[in-house]
Amino acid sequence: MGGFRYTRTPIPEETKEERDAGFGEVLHPYTPDEAVLEAQRCLNCAMPWCVQACPITQDCRGYIQLLAQRRFDDAARLTVRDNPLATVLCKTCYHYCEDACVMGERGAPVAIRHLKRAAVELGRSDLAYVGAPRRPERVAVIGGGPAGLMAAWELGLRGYSVTVLEEKPFLGGQMETIPKYHLEGEELDRDLARFRGLDVVFVVGKRAGVDFTPESLLADGYLAVYIAIGASDPRRLGLPGEELPGVYSALEFLLAVNKGPEGVLGRKGRTVCVIGGGDVALDAARSSLRLASPGSVTVLYRQGPEAMPAGGEERRDATVEGVRFAYQRSPVRILGTTRVEGLVVQATRAGPPDPRGRPTVEVVPGTEETIPCDTVIEAVGERADLSGFPAELDLKVSSHGWPEGGRPGWATDLEGVFASGGKSVVYAMSAGSAAAVAIDAYLARKLGRSPIPRPEPFGEATPPKLPDGYGGPSWHL
Repeated sequence: MGGFRYTRTPIPEETKEERDAGFGEVLHPYTPDEAVLEAQRCLNCAMPWCVQACPITQDCRGYIQLLAQRRFDDAARLTVRDNPLATVLCKTCYHYCEDACVMGERGAPVAIRHLKRAAVELGRSDLAYVGAPRRPERVAVIGGGPAGLMAAWELGLRGYSVTVLEEKPFLGGQMETIPKYHLEGEELDRDLARFRGLDVVFVVGKRAGVDFTPESLLADGYLAVYIAIGASDPRRLGLPGEELPGVYSALEFLLAVNKGPEGVLGRKGRTVCVIGGGDVALDAARSSLRLASPGSVTVLYRQGPEAMPAGGEERRDATVEGVRFAYQRSPVRILGTTRVEGLVVQATRAGPPDPRGRPTVEVVPGTEETIPCDTVIEAVGERADLSGFPAELDLKVSSHGWPEGGRPGWATDLEGVFASGGKSVVYAMSAGSAAAVAIDAYLARKLGRSPIPRPEPFGEATPPKLPDGYGGPSWHL
């Protein structure tokens, strides 16, 4: 089935001029012939390292082999069988599977993420999930992001009655901040349409600590509660001048761009400084450039390019589009009277390792300089807003800022309440899946029965299984 073409079938993409014109999707889909050609590069490895690398154990080897045979409907069915958010992930996943592809050892890895898109778009993916016979037990999920949606899917398939409570007036969590040049905007709706056969109810505009608490949900008859609020509260640097108009956190900026980009920067010709080096920083920079053009956008990162956490694909596209990079620069203060007028920065250099052996940076005295700008966007991480949750839960906050239970299975100190999250969409989905399994096991113990394995999502007799050669399930958080 496979071939030995080490060169990837080119993925069609927007030219720089087309990108300058707006927020159209940068990557275009494969044609059917291109998808088949690329799928035929897959070696169908006996040990599917691509599956092993996937946080949700997506059977990518399986749908690629189906695409190679032009079985588009079968490829779509297999893709959404494993992955309830496949339409979103086929455009946004960091494709850890491709990093593990053996074709990458001598050439380019198979374009697995783009082939997932081919499966979803070329085959029939507008299917409806079929849950097991409905059970009387009710579970509440706090948070409508990827972890909460994945947990709701897992539990709904098992027949539980699930209510998802989301603070915002929309579902998706941080997926709603992903720029439209990655996601046009209707992908999540298409994914959630497949939930229509499950006993899953979505309730938006309800805030923990105001409209409900975990304790009140348990008192109302829910036998378990899963907290999946992620890390959506932006960290701030505390710089002098941070209160000036024209200073944004990256997440609030990206959300505003998605909901109404014409009102964000106000006019063309803006000069923007983005502080940070992750993918969110580059999303903010690339979005700013589209709004400010013919203005300028500079990303400031306190270390060198080799330490920048943003993915290579994001950095390449940002460079192509005209984003400037200023490495080894640390912000000092924001200048301005009625709005931002400049950003004072200081040069940095590598410092001694910290007590745990991790690299550090230190500022270089006497190196202050001012970068003229009228907009500053801070993209320095997020943390969970725990103001609506009681201290009795004893929630632990991960290094990436989301809350999680400190007991086995992410259970909190309040019986029946669980909490977890993940560092990206697919890792959050993995966390939600693992939490659902833990909740099912908890309810099985409580009710004196066996746990319920995930049934076949389309109501067929044979439940899904991992492909032959896979080394065994593991939860990646």
